Amino acid sequence: MNDTDLINQARQVVTTYCAADWNALKGIMTSDALYDEIGTQRKIKGPDQIVQTLQTWKQAMTDSTGTVTNAYASGNIVTLEITWQGTHNGPFKGPAGTLSPSGKRQTTKAAMIVKFQGDKIQEIHHYFDMLSFLQQIGAMSTTNA
Repeated sequence: MNDTDLINQARQVVTTYCAADWNALKGIMTSDALYDEIGTQRKIKGPDQIVQTLQTWKQAMTDSTGTVTNAYASGNIVTLEITWQGTHNGPFKGPAGTLSPSGKRQTTKAAMIVKFQGDKIQEIHHYFDMLSFLQQIGAMSTTNA
């Protein structure tokens, strides 16, 4: 695959999430795919488990969308810059427990590094500012203690 093909395939992580097309998302990953969610310190293996994790985000913000603002390819790796937006209108289940819906809207910038094995995604490393996200949905104070 050339750089353009890799970038288009990597963008599918975001577009399938936005469309809640979980079968399509599973289909673009290797059977041993890894999702490393840096903001929550979760590492998830396998397409089924990765989709389950991403579904919890979609359940917490049913209107959540991602916009890819930049994309770069080098070899078998694509880096995406993404702006995530959504309203916290469902329970957010994270590693520290469940947060009740706040009704607050959030915008969080992120970077996603996608590693390919052939034409399938083998690894996703998702970097985002969890502190800013939690502050925007009202789960943490925006002032210093």
